[in-house]
Amino acid sequence: MMNQRWTRRPDGSNWGDFGPDDQRGRMNLLTPERRRQAMQEVITGDIFCLSLPLDRPGGQVLNDHRCAPVFKPVMRSGNQVFNFPMEQVDPRFSDVSSDEAVLLYSQYSTQWDGFAHKGSMFDVDGSGVRRRVHYNGWEIVDANSRGTQGELGARAVSIASMAETGVQGRGVLVDLHHHLGNERTQVDLNMLLRIMEADRVTVSEGDILCIHSGLGQLIMNSPATGPDPSIRLACAVLDGTDSALLNWITETGLVAIAADNLAVESSSTLGVRKNIGPHGPVLPLHEHCLFKIGVHLGELWYLTELAQWLRTHERSRFLLTAPPLRLPGAVGSPVTPVATV
Repeated sequence: MMNQRWTRRPDGSNWGDFGPDDQRGRMNLLTPERRRQAMQEVITGDIFCLSLPLDRPGGQVLNDHRCAPVFKPVMRSGNQVFNFPMEQVDPRFSDVSSDEAVLLYSQYSTQWDGFAHKGSMFDVDGSGVRRRVHYNGWEIVDANSRGTQGELGARAVSIASMAETGVQGRGVLVDLHHHLGNERTQVDLNMLLRIMEADRVTVSEGDILCIHSGLGQLIMNSPATGPDPSIRLACAVLDGTDSALLNWITETGLVAIAADNLAVESSSTLGVRKNIGPHGPVLPLHEHCLFKIGVHLGELWYLTELAQWLRTHERSRFLLTAPPLRLPGAVGSPVTPVATV
């Protein structure tokens, strides 16, 4: 298959399978019928907020180039509009008004990765020249390397395309923490399948896989100023170097993976992985999901309370509603996911 942007696609990718101009990837599999099936998982109607407070994890222990939200004033006629008595504008007014601006790093806390977050250097036309491209062969800047906001802002595959799908479907939780505790463990496919079999967890095409490692609870238990540096090597992560695991993600038809750890796989903030070889991605699971097959990744979710409830009630499935901000040009977005059981 070919279109104007590419004549060859990466091995193992699904570029073009959802159309030559697709920007939604496997979110296309969240059909009305699958949303109706997801709603059948709701029995009690109880809900769980799956977001950390957006000022967590706190500090910069987990990531030294992202910062907690900073509030900025909104001014009106020279006055700071916060706890502001409107009678100062007109003595007839009884209102007290507040407003704010927020400097918000889109991937500091609970968030979705958009497809513009990770691309790859790839030869899309067989010319021998590798170019900076993203899912389905899209480039996120124009010929002059300009985005939607000057040098910033993705012109294609931004998080807004994900938001337009509504991101509502069946969530399936795998509780790694119950089996592995707080120890850092690289979970390959064999280990993942053993845990899923032990807990009678199955996944189907169109599902959103949620991985509970326990890191979110460690963050919640830490001071608001930030966790101890030891947290960087705490709790399980998926082994992004396991090709069998990556193939399984492809074959299952999962539309997204969300975890309560820093990067679903081992984070690049810990340095270059030992088995990268002479050429390859620092985050192989990210490359496979975001670049090759159009599977969004959620990071730093809070899943512990949901995991405990599901285990008590011998369940693993629920209705998940988790749209990102519809912010054109953004490569990622904060999210407040809601699980309804």
